[in-house]
Amino acid sequence: MSKNHIKLIRSLELKKNRKREGLFVAEGPKVVSDMLQAGYHARLLFSTTERPGAEVITDEELRKISFLQHPQEVLAVFEIPQPINSKPLTINFTLSLALDGIQDPGNLGTIIRIADWFGISTIYCSLDTVDVYNPKVVQATMGSLAHVKMVYTDLPEFFRQLPHSCPVYGTLLDGENIYEQELTPEGIIIMGNEGNGISSEVRKYITRRLLIPDFHTDGLRAESLNVAIATAITCSEFRRRK
Repeated sequence: MSKNHIKLIRSLELKKNRKREGLFVAEGPKVVSDMLQAGYHARLLFSTTERPGAEVITDEELRKISFLQHPQEVLAVFEIPQPINSKPLTINFTLSLALDGIQDPGNLGTIIRIADWFGISTIYCSLDTVDVYNPKVVQATMGSLAHVKMVYTDLPEFFRQLPHSCPVYGTLLDGENIYEQELTPEGIIIMGNEGNGISSEVRKYITRRLLIPDFHTDGLRAESLNVAIATAITCSEFRRRK
């Protein structure tokens, strides 16, 4: 493996370099295989075992380029298939997610995996949501990034474009019990920032306010749910009604 390859791959940890090069890193047999099957083009492909199309490298070489504490045999450098900021915006009128300021890479990756599991094919992200091609995000998706379309856009402008007939759901502390509300098979579900929830700019577009209730009776409970867990609960309840 050349020093230039090592330098390039390590540089892709930073968003500015991913944007400049138009490349991102994926690791592990399953993640890389799913990306290849979905049509992502691998600029570089390395493996510690014989694999079609891959350059065989040593375990030590893999450790030099891996972003994982425990490297997983295969690493690929993929081309970013399209601009992250998609214009003109195509609105998907099935059930979709909108993420407002998600900052933790693990949360975003898990939410993408949740969307894939529940058959949600499009996620709209605010411009300040963590980059989907961050290596930690890619790894946390466990290959689901290959199956879910990610659109980064100005969320308030996006919601201004929606027809009034499209339900916009938001999870809020002052919402109505999700288990007692009518839920439609189509619409947008907004999930907010880990610390601050849904921003005031986006909140005003919510037409149906939802709450995931707690069931403690003694007054002692967790302050809040992790946003990825809340997403899973919400998506599950929508699909249960389908």
